[in-house]
Amino acid sequence: MIRFTIRRLLSGVVLLLVVSSATFFLAHLAIGDPTAGLLGNNATPAQRAALHERLGLDRPLFTQFWDWFSHAVRGDFGTSWRNFQPVSDQIALRVPVTLSVVLAATLLAAVVGLAVGIATGLRPGGVLARVLKLASVVLFALPGFWVSLMLVMTFAVRLKWFPAVGYVPLTQSPSAWLSSITLPSVALALAAIVMIAEQLRNGFLEVGRQDFVRTLRARGLSSRRVTLHVLRNASPAALTVLAVMFVGLLGGAIVVEIIFNLPGIGSLTQSASQIGDIPILLGLTAVTVVFVVLINFLLDLVLGWINPKVREI
Repeated sequence: MIRFTIRRLLSGVVLLLVVSSATFFLAHLAIGDPTAGLLGNNATPAQRAALHERLGLDRPLFTQFWDWFSHAVRGDFGTSWRNFQPVSDQIALRVPVTLSVVLAATLLAAVVGLAVGIATGLRPGGVLARVLKLASVVLFALPGFWVSLMLVMTFAVRLKWFPAVGYVPLTQSPSAWLSSITLPSVALALAAIVMIAEQLRNGFLEVGRQDFVRTLRARGLSSRRVTLHVLRNASPAALTVLAVMFVGLLGGAIVVEIIFNLPGIGSLTQSASQIGDIPILLGLTAVTVVFVVLINFLLDLVLGWINPKVREI
């Protein structure tokens, strides 16, 4: 297990280095001259040249990369080109907002998806199974922003159960914080619930047809214990989907944060992309990859505990 853990950690570090380095060069290639977005179209050549020098863009690209990389490994992502404030401080203010929504959506998807997946796996021809199939078709056909808008119109505007926009920090008011993240979390979690439930249901049915399950029933084990054995063998695929969905929810947070006016990393990514604020984009990429690596690492540990054969991979 120790060697398995070390291998997964090293692969995560390599992924972080590769993605961050590739993002640096791709961002400079795609954005080109950021002074147009920062100064506007009416800026004079002298003003652009002065900003180039202040931002260090007059240096060779590899020199800029090494300067950024050598500081980034210490947690210093430089300063924003828009307001010249430390990137790390701006991201630190936004991360709790996005994590609140994404973690709440992941927890909701895991709990509801697990319950629905088990229920439909035990009764594949029941009413809930047919509802799940219908929900999978409907939710994947509807755009995410439309679902978010419908939630706002129904539960915020008409029923007035939740606020339509805005975010309240947990430290300020736990109840107001929970109320402010409920609709965004539900908007993110709906599709994830269906995917996890479908995956767990399919795994439940596949494992339930295997010989060892029939042997357990023939030995007189209770239905509860047989269900637990089936669940343990069917859960790895659902856990993998959950980890993938967490990564997808981080990306989907951009649309949700815009609709619900949440000051998270999604809205920060949008504003930084519009003006070509490369230090902000690089810092957000590095932080996002760290989250992805941690989630995948935890997933590997859980899968290795559930199925020892995974440790040999």
